[in-house]
This record gives sequence, structure tokens and C-alpha cells, in this order.
Amino acid sequence: MSALSDAKSETADAPPGLPSHARDVLERRLVRKLDLRMLVVVLLYALNYIDRANASSARLGGFEKDLHLQGSQYATILSISYVGFIVMQVPANMFLHSRKRPAILIPCCMVIWGSVSTLTGITQNYYEVLLARLLLGFAEGPFFPGTIFLISGWYKRDELAVRTTLVTCGSVLSAGFGSLFASGILTGMQGKLGQAAWRWLFYIEGGITVVVAICAMFILPNFPHNTKWLTPEERSLAISRLADDGYGKMDGPEKRTTMQGLWDALSDWKVWWFSVALIVDYMSLSFVIYFPTIVATMGYDPTVTLLLAAPPWVLATIGAFTLSRHSDKMQKRYIYILASNAFATLGFAISICTMDMAARYVSLFLMAQIAAGQIILWAWINNTFTREPAKRAVAIAVSSGMGAIGNIAGSFVWPLTWGPTYRYSYAICLTALWVSTAMLGVMHLHLKRVNEQIEINEQNAKDTSDLQDLVGFRYLV
Repeated sequence: MSALSDAKSETADAPPGLPSHARDVLERRLVRKLDLRMLVVVLLYALNYIDRANASSARLGGFEKDLHLQGSQYATILSISYVGFIVMQVPANMFLHSRKRPAILIPCCMVIWGSVSTLTGITQNYYEVLLARLLLGFAEGPFFPGTIFLISGWYKRDELAVRTTLVTCGSVLSAGFGSLFASGILTGMQGKLGQAAWRWLFYIEGGITVVVAICAMFILPNFPHNTKWLTPEERSLAISRLADDGYGKMDGPEKRTTMQGLWDALSDWKVWWFSVALIVDYMSLSFVIYFPTIVATMGYDPTVTLLLAAPPWVLATIGAFTLSRHSDKMQKRYIYILASNAFATLGFAISICTMDMAARYVSLFLMAQIAAGQIILWAWINNTFTREPAKRAVAIAVSSGMGAIGNIAGSFVWPLTWGPTYRYSYAICLTALWVSTAMLGVMHLHLKRVNEQIEINEQNAKDTSDLQDLVGFRYLV
């Protein structure tokens, strides 16, 4: 046991020669510096969601009528972008792991999708907008897994949930404030230069994305070993503190190659279990992309409808920060996902049971709380595959890409013929939510047993070389 204790104390002294108190001060300063840089990702996430979801707002401004969409064509337009997600995410994250330049690759993807989004405004029929949405999916595909992988390359396991919430809250807030922004455009730009207001929606939002992406190239970090704005002392600490926490290194003679990481991820059943759980979970999230349509069932005009869509997501952001902060503090994941899903369950149940306007609006606040569980889930996936960067890059991309299948299916869960009650839609979302929750419960129990075995191995080990895992490493459950 003394050998294990010595190993733990040795890892706590890195970087060499730095006193413990000085290390703590430097680490806090490093994390603050990094947090400030990562704040730009909040805006990037917001624009990512807005450019993907602006068709939902445009629907209230004559989008379907002007493009002569019929039957399930609108749902097909929404779902086709996820084809690009499925195809692009794994190769894009493998390329990111190989090149190690997220500060360049992520903004470049943004420039492309911002341009495609802008050009969506000039489409004249179903086939043109279908092509635009397909290209949008290919361009947006690398963004989410790339950003999650970037975060996991900087933060320790007990920091990830809050930071994942911080950078992804842009998508949660944009679900509400994107509607406010769209309301202003649809109200004020109708007929300007002879263009319909929904076309201006694509022009303006896509153009903003391109400008922000160019600026982001000068703000985003790469990884600890190749970020230029770190001092040598900060770089050493950034690398060592992750190594102490059980992370593998991005460089070095013992690192796994990108292709080895692909095989490691594809041969790990946990990757596929999380992936299938996400497919089902994303079906339960299908209400998000149809949120303006759902709010419209309350009977208000398009402007009021879009304004009413914002408050539930403001509360969802507060809930996500609260749960994720407590999740990091307690170093637990599943119980907080369960709590988030319980609120969403209540919201779905209310909407199934009543058409009362006040009750249904309250239900929207409850359903929006599902965002917290989704964010913590991604922190959990990161935590589970921390130790080898090449494997983690592919695991994140496979999980996210497979999850997009749920987005495709979810796009067809809200046909107009099921409105205005949408009881069948809510019932499908509720069922999917608890199937995924049950699957995650199985993973929770499995990782608990693995942790128990790791502890037994440590107690029985005579030397650290006998151990397969880093001393003190435990999966967060």
C-alpha cells in the first residue's frame, strides 16, 4: 500500500519544483484564463443552433407557403441535415485529433455553414432548400463533437459538467432568444428590398455566423501542448494536471495513433451503448426543433408565439448550471440526469392530459429542463473515455453521429395532423426518454461494479506496475 501512496503523492507534485501552494494559485489562474477563452464557444453554440433551427422560425413567416412545401416535405427538410451529421462526425474528429488545430478547424466549418445558411435565403423550391439543408448538415457535423473533444482536452473530470454547461448553454439560450431575434426580423424586415422576411432571417443569421467564425480563429485555444498563448509554466501545469486526473497525453512516444483510436472506440461496447441510448434520447428531444410550432398551439400570433418561446429556455439554462455544478461537486452523473428527466416527464404528462393554456405553458418550462440532463450526459461520456485522446475523439464522434439518427426520426414525430394536441408526439417523446434513462441506468450500475473491482485490485496490488489503471482513478457514475 505504501507504493500506492507514494504514486499518488508523486503525481500531485507536477510540474516539478513548484510548491503546492504556488501550484494551486497558478492552476486557478490557468483555469480562469482558459474559461475566458472558452466563453466564445457559448456564442458559437448559439449560432450553431440558430442556423440549424431557423427553419422552424421561418415556418411562421411563410416559409412553407413560398416554397410550396406539401405533406412531409417540411419534416424532410429538417431531418436531411442530420445525414451530414452522421457522415461527417467521425472522420472530422479523427482529423481534428490528427491535426490538433481546433482553433482553425472549428471556425472554418462555421464559415462554410454560415455561407450555406445565408444562401438558403435565395432558394425557390423544395429541391433547392433540401440541397441547402443537406450541405448545412455536412458543414455543421464536425462542430459539436469537435468542441466537446476540445473541452475534454483541457478540463479535469470534476470540472467537465460545469464547463460543458457553460459552453453549450449557448444552444439552450438560443432556443429561446433565437426566437426573440427571429421575431424582430420577421416583424421588421417583411418586404424590404422586395424580399420576404423569412429570407432576411437566413441572410442576417448566416452572415453573423461568418463574421463571428473569423473572429473565433484568434480566440479559441488548441490543446495544452500546442497553444501559443500559454507560458511554459502554464503549459506544463495544464498537461500534468490532466495526467494526474487519469487523462492520456495528446503527444508523446506512448500515444495511440488516430487509427488505433478508431479501433479502440469501435471495439468498446460502452461506446455503442451510449450511442444507442443517445439515438433514443434525441427522439425525446425532438420537441426542441418544433418548439415554436408547439407554442403556436396556444393560439397567439407569430410575434407573441416567438416571444413566449424564450422564457422556458432561460429557466432551463439556470437549471442546467445548478445541476451540473452540483454534479461536479459530488462527482456523480446519473442521479442528476435522472432528476432532469423527471422534470421533463412531468411536462410531457401535463401536455398529454390537458389543453388548458396555462397548464400547457407551464409544461413547456418543465420539458425544457431536459437540457440539464443532456449536458451532464455529455460530460459523463467524456469522463468515461478520458484516458486515451485518440479513442475519446472517436467515441465522442460515434456517439454524437449515431445520436443524429434519433434526430432524423424525431423530425417526423410532430406532423400537423396530430396537432393541436400533439398527444401522440408527447407520448413518443415520453417513451423514448425513459428507454434512454433505463439504458443509462444499466451503464451506471456497470461502472459502479468496475470501480469496485479497481478498488479491490489496488488493495491487493503489491506494486503500481501490477495495476492496469492509474492509482486512484475511478469512473464517475
